[in-house]
Amino acid sequence: MDSLSKEHAIHVLNDEADRIKRLIRNQKNSLCISQCKAFEEVVDTQMYGFSQQVGFAIRVGIIEKAEGQLLLSELERELNLLYNDVYQENYDKKEIGKEE
Repeated sequence: MDSLSKEHAIHVLNDEADRIKRLIRNQKNSLCISQCKAFEEVVDTQMYGFSQQVGFAIRVGIIEKAEGQLLLSELERELNLLYNDVYQENYDKKEIGKEE
């Protein structure tokens, strides 16, 4: 087995973060994202798993703690933006409905 490089580890972690983001983006029913507790639990579980993967990479010395924290905070920030977009879309739809 080849030794694990830092670049490869970060690439794998970034791929996992992208997979979680796609999970939310691909959710066609935006109402579910904003109101479905089960979907929120899935996202929470995915985030927990990702944080454990990052923690493992830090503990075995593949990445530095600051790099791991950056990966987590970037994913959380992007997920918050996605959620905000969905909530704003739903708000805009309600406001348009009031005008009619």
